[in-house]
Amino acid sequence: MRTRKLGSSDLDITPLGFGAWAIGGGGWQFGWGSQDDAKSIEAIRRALDSGINWIDTAAVYGLGHSEEVVARALEGRSQRPYVFTKCGMVWDAQGRISKVLKADSVRRECEASLRRLKVDAIDLYQFHWPVESLEEIEEGWKVMEALKREGKIRWAGVSNFDSKQLERIRGIAPPTSLQPPYSLIHRDIEKDTLPFCERHGIGVIAYSPMASGLLTGAMTRERVAGFPQDDWRRKSSDFQEPKLTRNLELVELLRKVGQRHGRSPAEVAIAWTLRNPVVTGAIVGARSAEQVDGFIQAGDFRLTTDEVREIEDFLRGQRAS
Repeated sequence: MRTRKLGSSDLDITPLGFGAWAIGGGGWQFGWGSQDDAKSIEAIRRALDSGINWIDTAAVYGLGHSEEVVARALEGRSQRPYVFTKCGMVWDAQGRISKVLKADSVRRECEASLRRLKVDAIDLYQFHWPVESLEEIEEGWKVMEALKREGKIRWAGVSNFDSKQLERIRGIAPPTSLQPPYSLIHRDIEKDTLPFCERHGIGVIAYSPMASGLLTGAMTRERVAGFPQDDWRRKSSDFQEPKLTRNLELVELLRKVGQRHGRSPAEVAIAWTLRNPVVTGAIVGARSAEQVDGFIQAGDFRLTTDEVREIEDFLRGQRAS
């Protein structure tokens, strides 16, 4: 796969990165249900063997478990990918999660992630979510800069920040990247956030381009109804009516567009996200090697101008109805 430089960093990343949220498994607040670690490891290795050169995880995924699985998948590999992880969502002994960006907490989280990932330095360390206090955000961001100077992280970015929050931390040090949700059904960042990133040279790695599985072509009403109790998607409005019907109608259009090229709806959805020149890369999650095979070619797929217009017209019609 071709690569692009991420923001102001020296990280040349492939258009697709492996997303390790779902492989954290179930049993926690934002889990995806039970997951076989052996399948997770196989999925990661398939992605890397197919050309992907970065993995995105977070401390909170599986309450540390995702980072541990990533470390196991990378054992013995001569060519290691870039490893990105996140901090700022901490949990107590009962698994209750809260958002914290205090200086001492960020530092503790970094040390814990280094141990779980079994790396000497984290390639990209990111705030997972902002907190309400802008002063606390600034306090944590100053620690990120200190961690860079100490060699514990190479680059620092943020996730889920808006343009105002990005501007606030730029006054201390420019962030390397932003990780926002971005897909055909979640486009809020197009108005302010993406233009801000373009103006200030901030790399963008979009997460959930397949809308947490909705746009893969494999989702059905029956499958949604059968989600396990510990799958966070049971509570998402995207998987409930009236949105579910509209989203599945969109999938049928993506299937139609993809069939012209021998592509899956998932590849069309990812290609739509990557069509935006401000987006450096897209994070694509997988729970098996077979799922990786279903989207791995999306990084080299280009929609035509007419196909983008066709999709946009369809979405406008949905909004008007």
